[in-house]
Amino acid sequence: MNDDIRLIDETLAGDRAAFGQLVRKYQGRLFNTMLHVVSVREEAEDVVQEALVQAFLKLETFQRRSALYTWLYRIAFNVSVSRRRRKRVETSIDHHQAMTGDEPVSTDDGPGQRVLRQEQVDQVREALDTLSEQHRAILVLREIEGCNYDDIADILDLPVGTVRSRLHRARLQLRDQLQQVLREDLP
Repeated sequence: MNDDIRLIDETLAGDRAAFGQLVRKYQGRLFNTMLHVVSVREEAEDVVQEALVQAFLKLETFQRRSALYTWLYRIAFNVSVSRRRRKRVETSIDHHQAMTGDEPVSTDDGPGQRVLRQEQVDQVREALDTLSEQHRAILVLREIEGCNYDDIADILDLPVGTVRSRLHRARLQLRDQLQQVLREDLP
């Protein structure tokens, strides 16, 4: 029996520590993925926390046809969409700092390379932020998480053909946005 299934069964039997093991196993990966989806560290933390609480409360509805992470991602993505709908646009300095927040930097690079890499990360993040939630989610799942088309279709509850066409359109939109961002940065 799969370790996740064993932990799910133990949780459903009343062992809350078993769910804690699942949280420790998936929380970091889920946070990293949501950070790419929502772009703000604090918002990603809130989304993941809310998603994990919902997962605990709805664990008996997990049908075990897909991987647990797929189910958790779907909950987290839906939470992020709901929160975005409820939230008004922020324009504070703190929000701006969170949007351009800290990225891990290789210690092998010199200062010039770190600055260049951070500029590139900021440009990609800026371009990603202009995409619709649907296109951003598909790009994050495919290009950052490395999910295959079937997993993306399962996570987003879409036919595989729709995933392929949206991914194609998302890549084109991202390319166009990156070209626009790069043109704005030229003197």
